[in-house]
Amino acid sequence: MKAIVAVDKNWGIGKNGELLAHLSGDLKYFKERTLGKVVIMGRKTFESLPGKKPLKGRTNIVLTEDKKFDADCVVCGSIEILKNKLNKYDDEDIFIIGGAKVYEQFLPYCDTYYVTKIDESFPADRYIENLDENKNFYKYWESELQSENEIKYKFVEYRRK
Repeated sequence: MKAIVAVDKNWGIGKNGELLAHLSGDLKYFKERTLGKVVIMGRKTFESLPGKKPLKGRTNIVLTEDKKFDADCVVCGSIEILKNKLNKYDDEDIFIIGGAKVYEQFLPYCDTYYVTKIDESFPADRYIENLDENKNFYKYWESELQSENEIKYKFVEYRRK
């Protein structure tokens, strides 16, 4: 299982249900990595998607305890139910895409993180664990520094030791 996320210098990932920065390069990277794959997200992340619609070309799974939640995707009310649904997919094809609570719940199961590291600090109200400080992960690869709208960022791949 993998995860994909964009973080600022403080490992912030969002504020008020929005991304911290909209970078077309990051969105392209996200699409390239996840197209044709299974994407797992929480309800709030799903509701933040354009039109509150599933991401095209992917199997969308929403993990929520809200029993009334209904969407045009697979909805799971618990991690146990979700794990049973995932049995039919190759582990390499499964991506955690947010939000903070879902990243936290699946940290023990992810072996690879694709992180867009934004070289700025933003006001954020959602964070994930700093993988640079997590002894179970190491930096496997990183891209050259990118720049867009005066924001510098790079893509970093972390792998579990």
